[in-house]
Amino acid sequence: MKELFLVAIGVMIFVVIFQISKASEYVSILKGEEKTRRQNNKINAFMLISFLVFGLIGAWYCNELYYGKTLFPQGSASVEGEKIDLMLYITIGVTGVVFVITQVLLFWFAFKYQERDGKKAFFFPHNNKLELLWTTVPAIFLTVLVVFGLKYWFKMTSDAPKDAVVVEITGHQFAWEMRYPGKDGVLGKKHYKQYNNPSGNILGVDFQDPESWDDLHTTEMHIPVGKPIKLVINAMDVIHDVGLSHFRMKMDAVPGIPTTMWFTPKYTTEEMKTRTGNPNFVYEISCDQMCGKGHFSMRGVIVVEKQADYEKWLASQKPEYFTLFPDKDPNKATQAVDSAVASKPLAQLTPAN
Repeated sequence: MKELFLVAIGVMIFVVIFQISKASEYVSILKGEEKTRRQNNKINAFMLISFLVFGLIGAWYCNELYYGKTLFPQGSASVEGEKIDLMLYITIGVTGVVFVITQVLLFWFAFKYQERDGKKAFFFPHNNKLELLWTTVPAIFLTVLVVFGLKYWFKMTSDAPKDAVVVEITGHQFAWEMRYPGKDGVLGKKHYKQYNNPSGNILGVDFQDPESWDDLHTTEMHIPVGKPIKLVINAMDVIHDVGLSHFRMKMDAVPGIPTTMWFTPKYTTEEMKTRTGNPNFVYEISCDQMCGKGHFSMRGVIVVEKQADYEKWLASQKPEYFTLFPDKDPNKATQAVDSAVASKPLAQLTPAN
């Protein structure tokens, strides 16, 4: 209701301004062109200062209304993301102060130095001091911000700690696929010619490589809290982008060119449900690169859990090799033997004297 009221006020202000402009046209016919021009100039100056006041009030009101709905109040869910938040706050602070100062001066000067009788504009073609000031000061601030950005970028894309949990994530229209190394800690090789060979091998894993036999293929990412997570990022068709907004991370997924980044999650999914007050909270993977008509639906889920729960989940997963080649599954062979033994008559199982 409040929003409708504000919209109605805005419409009324527009109608009043429109009526004033129409009235000024009628006055111009009655008073003459020169007097009308001067009067319109005064009206424009007043409207500019009014726009400044209402604009600043509107910016403040929007911040009060929508700040709580952003991810800032939750804080970064990763250790590395805290630096990204800090950099963003500094950037918003510096550019915000500059914006307010320059806009206030712009509109105030337009009002204060409007055309008046007896006043003459002062023109100067060049001023070295002013040129130096408004060139060097912004350059210094922007350079500092760029250096901070590069520092954090190089950190998140550098070599992950040796104890990092490795997760391969592959994007395709329009879903995410995860692959985990097995007990050997090494991801098996992939080759595009192995796509759907055998049927269901959508990641193109080369099962001639023994290191791929214990790899796990999932559609949901599980990671332990408090440990570095290294993502190896791929794409199968077009360019995608792994967007982890809660962790303040993002990285392009480029076909044929694996990219990497790493981060350390701070809170489990259950802890974030409490922090956000949302019992349905989930960490999401978004695609931050337009990738086709189904781009909007390309969503993945990350479950951050305690180490014990993560290990329990890993133990419950079945290597993809045994899913695609069930005859190679030793558990199936054991079950077959047990089933055969159980089906034999008791007399056949009794050893001969």
